[in-house]
Amino acid sequence: MLATERLLLRPWRPADREGLWRMQSDPRTMEFLIPVPDRAASDQVADRAEAYFARHGFGLWVVEAPGVSDFAGYCGLVHVPYAEHFTPAVEIGWRFDPALWGRGYATEAAHAALAFGFDRLGLTEIVAITVPANARSRALMQRLGMTHDERGDFDLPTTPEGHPLRRQVLYRLKAGGAAQVCRRPPA
Repeated sequence: MLATERLLLRPWRPADREGLWRMQSDPRTMEFLIPVPDRAASDQVADRAEAYFARHGFGLWVVEAPGVSDFAGYCGLVHVPYAEHFTPAVEIGWRFDPALWGRGYATEAAHAALAFGFDRLGLTEIVAITVPANARSRALMQRLGMTHDERGDFDLPTTPEGHPLRRQVLYRLKAGGAAQVCRRPPA
């Protein structure tokens, strides 16, 4: 478990599946992601997150905002699961309930996840990817001190050719000076 000024990043609980489905069934959440077709598929996302933690000792934490929401979303670190020019790599990812957007929760949770990756896991670099049109995620990547590697942009091999979400932009953050960015108190 990780704690920030306002948030807890914690393991998954059975009750989180309802919040996950509510979040993933909202078109605003999934605008730049492949939609999750039904509750069973959403539950599989939670199953995979729990299994990943059991295997690796880290992964996607549930983000809880005590007194506000038991399930604000999730944020964490995972190994990139496909071969690409920048792999092997560990990626930071997040997904938050649109009802809680604009409160700085994603930035605060991502700072904690990055600090964990650099300080506790000893990673030398963490990457992030999204589609070019996802301005909100790209702005967060920049706030985190990540740099867009324009020559690193690529087509996501797990997305069908011709799909509008296939093209991805690659952001990178190296350990060292960047780790200081992660330790800054959240704004």
